[in-house]
Amino acid sequence: MPAASSTLAATSAAPPPAPPGPPGQEAGSEFAPLLRQVRDAGLLRHRTGWYAATITVNALALGAVWTAVVLAGGTGSWWVLALALPAAVLSARSGFLGHDAGHQQIAADRRTNRVLALVHGNLLLGMGAAWWTDKHNRHHANPNHVGKDPDVEVGALVWTRAQAVEREGFARWLTRHQAGLFFPMLTLEGLALKVASFQDLRRLTGRDRLVEGGLLVAHLAGYTALLLAAMSPAQALVFALLHHALLGVHLGCAFAPNHKGMAMPEEGARWGHLRRQVLTSRNVRGNPVTDFMLGGLNYQIEHHLMPSLPRPHLRLAQPLVRAHCARLGVPYTETGLLDSYRQALTHMHEVGAPLR
Repeated sequence: MPAASSTLAATSAAPPPAPPGPPGQEAGSEFAPLLRQVRDAGLLRHRTGWYAATITVNALALGAVWTAVVLAGGTGSWWVLALALPAAVLSARSGFLGHDAGHQQIAADRRTNRVLALVHGNLLLGMGAAWWTDKHNRHHANPNHVGKDPDVEVGALVWTRAQAVEREGFARWLTRHQAGLFFPMLTLEGLALKVASFQDLRRLTGRDRLVEGGLLVAHLAGYTALLLAAMSPAQALVFALLHHALLGVHLGCAFAPNHKGMAMPEEGARWGHLRRQVLTSRNVRGNPVTDFMLGGLNYQIEHHLMPSLPRPHLRLAQPLVRAHCARLGVPYTETGLLDSYRQALTHMHEVGAPLR
């Protein structure tokens, strides 16, 4: 993949200056008129009926797939592995519902959202709601900001050249080739989410640790028991690995287009809420298929501006957000799905350039 300077320039460029306003008015107030428009359009209202239907359909579909796993596994046929694909797709739906509950999108009260996050995250997916919510809220507060956003911390991958030049040994080789290895590495993400959730239990105390940990153990025990009851140990192991590999790729494909290769605020940068969220986020053009497969996260700009906005309202808010950004002269980035991956991979390739 050829290196190009344009993406790196975009990641460090300063945001367009805010237009002059009344004395004492800060750039953050650029967001207030937009929020008022969205509220007046009724888009902040909860869509309890829509979510109830979505949760019910997902639960029935999950039940059907796991019933099919038990029936097919009982025949001894290795064709049971084909069911790992729909299982992964529906597991990702559970993850998206847990994400929405964590953002208070589903119900009007926090307790109900908390229960829904625990059921869809800890119990159905084995992903800790407390771990995810803490990490994800820190990301939302400072997207793409090194030192503040956990999603751009140094890990298996790195996101800036400054991080890249510090790499040594195997990590250095990994960074040199991280763009090409990105999608293969996503196959480990499904398992990594479970490991990180168990590790995060050390941060929790008292009842939170008991509830979160108990549900994670219940998921692990139930998942293991179901597979071993349905098929041979060898088939169960292969099914579990394939299921988690596909789940990791699916979730990674939903999150990868959102911020990688977009602006990265420098230390000390003071951007108002609107610019901090819009300039660091990228939308993927929506249609019923992308909306379903990406869980609505293809409307990343709208989601970051108003995290509690119910998922079915994101596409309805998009014209308001785009028009408001145009009035302010703030770039609004939207692209196709494949091009979003190209931009993200190009950025990762360029980050590793000093090591090649």
